[in-house]
Amino acid sequence: MDLFGMLYLDELSHGLANLSMFPYFDMAHYIVSVMALREQPGVLDVSRVSPLACWFSSMLYCFGGAVLSGIMLAEPPVAPLSNGTSVLLASTIWYLVFYCPMDVVYSCAALLPLRLVLSGMKEVTRTWKVLGGVTQARSKYKDSLLVMIAIGWARGAGGGLISNFEQLVRGVWKPETNELLKMSYPTKVTLMGAVLFALQQTHYLPLQKHHLMLFYTIFIVVNKSRMMLTGSSSSPFSPIESALYKTLFTGHSPYAALTGEVQKAGRETGISNRTACRATTKESKENGSSGQKDSSPVEGAESSLKAKEESEAEDSKKTI
Repeated sequence: MDLFGMLYLDELSHGLANLSMFPYFDMAHYIVSVMALREQPGVLDVSRVSPLACWFSSMLYCFGGAVLSGIMLAEPPVAPLSNGTSVLLASTIWYLVFYCPMDVVYSCAALLPLRLVLSGMKEVTRTWKVLGGVTQARSKYKDSLLVMIAIGWARGAGGGLISNFEQLVRGVWKPETNELLKMSYPTKVTLMGAVLFALQQTHYLPLQKHHLMLFYTIFIVVNKSRMMLTGSSSSPFSPIESALYKTLFTGHSPYAALTGEVQKAGRETGISNRTACRATTKESKENGSSGQKDSSPVEGAESSLKAKEESEAEDSKKTI
């Protein structure tokens, strides 16, 4: 801990841990979430046809993590909506992003410098959401590491995990976009944070809570800023994921030999079919040419018979 004192990280971590998320950081979270919803295909049409469905989708984007974690802990899913101040703030932001005259709010928030700041503030709230989910699960299931990870993950990335339900509200059904089939970067980084905070809460990770909060927050904010500035959507965990996948999940398959034999037989069948087609074409050409050769003697006999008849006719005329 002397190193933290020398680098003044201990005071910084305590200050970050005591930082209040309401109202500014929560406001940034609502703005970025509603903007992400607006940029989905077809959402603007839904906002004109059914403002109620658009509002409900926005609330799921803003409070999806609390709703999902509440369902998993057998708590009322509408409990997050009991905070009237937060719901009113999120609803006001929803209206301004979608229906502000001349689209001023969305146009200003979409500017890269401002959006970079808002996205960084939203990532800060992710730390508090993951830690809050892990702490909430630990109060009920003290010795269950898996439950703490699951609740922390749901609390921090619930908006993405229930995206299929949110799409149904807008009349869209895309099961292939399920986050469990193909995780996005926010879902992956939230799962990593849930694992780290769960290990810290169960004392498997010898690190103070406020120090872990500082390191995790710096990592997600810096990485999110890098992705936005470079325009890259690739996850920093891709090399590790690829190595683990090749090591653990792509071993020798007992059906590999059978698959190879089937593919080889298919290639041989294709080759034989092409050879047969070529032989048939060649044979048809030869038959056509032989037909032409057979008809030429008949034509010669007919022409000679015709010449003989003409000569006989001329002789008869001379005789007369």
